Amino acid sequence: MTVYIDGLLFLNFYLDFLLLLTCVVILKRNVKMFRIILGAFVGSLTIFVLFLKITSLELFFIKIYLSLIMCIVCFSYKDLKSFFINVGTFYMVSILLGGFLYFLNITFSYKHKGMLFFNDGFSISALFLIIISPIVLYFYVKQVKLFKQKIACSFKTNIYIGRKILNLNGYLDTGNTLCYKNRPVILTNIDNTFRNKKIYIPYIVIGGSGLLECIKVRKVEVIGLGVFENVYLGFNKDFKLGEADVLLNGLMKGEI
Repeated sequence: MTVYIDGLLFLNFYLDFLLLLTCVVILKRNVKMFRIILGAFVGSLTIFVLFLKITSLELFFIKIYLSLIMCIVCFSYKDLKSFFINVGTFYMVSILLGGFLYFLNITFSYKHKGMLFFNDGFSISALFLIIISPIVLYFYVKQVKLFKQKIACSFKTNIYIGRKILNLNGYLDTGNTLCYKNRPVILTNIDNTFRNKKIYIPYIVIGGSGLLECIKVRKVEVIGLGVFENVYLGFNKDFKLGEADVLLNGLMKGEI
């Protein structure tokens, strides 16, 4: 079998560059492009280690060592905590991409009869790896950003209604600006089984308008934001809140 060193070197450099670039985007590090390129070049040197007569364990430790050097070259060294975060993110992204490519290789390169797998001679080309790798990492970064945004707006919420306390999962929606008598209104899709006096607050949304059944609660404790009094809780079974139980008001973050 003919092995082209320049091709392997380029492919290794290309993948390491994508991995480091993905880490920079996820961690929001201010890193110049030449440092990413230089770090990827250091990582690509691991291809020459494969031609040395060393054991698998020695190869493993050399790769670990070079990956640490890659992260230092790319991100520089500021403190131990940042260093571990950089390295951990690099390994996490590497495992994700490597695992996905391994899955594709097993899926398309092997056939199976029951639990017996065998190679059918097909293998994933380098061109396919070059095309598919940035696509996989792009969708991963997109999902990470959505996850971070969701976590940043999610709060444990305790609603005090008389002597009862509702322990709910709250989501801060800055687009929720509904107020009544200068008091914020929070929204939920749970059943209104409380005996508190009901009031009906008019609301207007993109899909239409109507009257919202509400009650006044004693206080709302949002872990991480504070305690709020004089809040109205609105009930509507048609609200789509996802994993949240209550939609908090933008007033609770002081953005209105």
